[in-house]
Amino acid sequence: MANLLELSQVSKVYSRGLINTTSVTALEPISLSLREDAPTILTIAGESGSGKTTLAMLLLGFIKPTSGKIIYRGKDISTLSGEDRLTFRREVQAVFQDPFAVFNPFYTVDHLLTVPIRRFQLARTKSQGRDKMEEALTAVGLRPEDILGRFPHQLSGGQRQRINVARALLLKPRLLVADEPVSMVDASLRATILETLRNLNRDHGVSIIYITHDLTTAFHVAKSIIVLYRGAVMEAGAQV
Repeated sequence: MANLLELSQVSKVYSRGLINTTSVTALEPISLSLREDAPTILTIAGESGSGKTTLAMLLLGFIKPTSGKIIYRGKDISTLSGEDRLTFRREVQAVFQDPFAVFNPFYTVDHLLTVPIRRFQLARTKSQGRDKMEEALTAVGLRPEDILGRFPHQLSGGQRQRINVARALLLKPRLLVADEPVSMVDASLRATILETLRNLNRDHGVSIIYITHDLTTAFHVAKSIIVLYRGAVMEAGAQV
């Protein structure tokens, strides 16, 4: 069986200037793979400037590597188009650092959850869509009756971040890229969100790439860890 995800000597170099061009290596060549038949949680850890977010942007296909290939289910993501690209966008979801930035303050939570349902035609009727929203919210430990119909400012940071996870879960992803998902959440809520991620892996078979600067949360959530420093892999291994 093909790997779910495979990085083969992927690097990223940024250049600036038209005459006296200078280059900055954000990510040294890195290789890794995630098996499709064994959902896991892989942590990418490192301090600010270590290349973590660059790696996340590469994995999501938002930027292209300078060298190497990123293969998702046997296909190079840089060459995807049409239905293949739409499938990739549905199956590879992201949860970002700032739970506030995703929300438009003029819309209720329902709007955030309705957009992917409509975009990917996940429900034929409003009733089916409502059922899917309630199912996703329940899966991340939220009570739909307490969440739906409310505006972002009426919710806590922890609730907003779990709604972001619920939005991703709606699409039944195979891979979730979580970039510093608890760094802007109160310490008392971090364990709850981390446990939500572990439940997604265990109960829904979602592989997770968890990106963080905090080795404590990395140890709590990960099955294996890669430590980056100035764009290069310093350490890698599995938890025992």
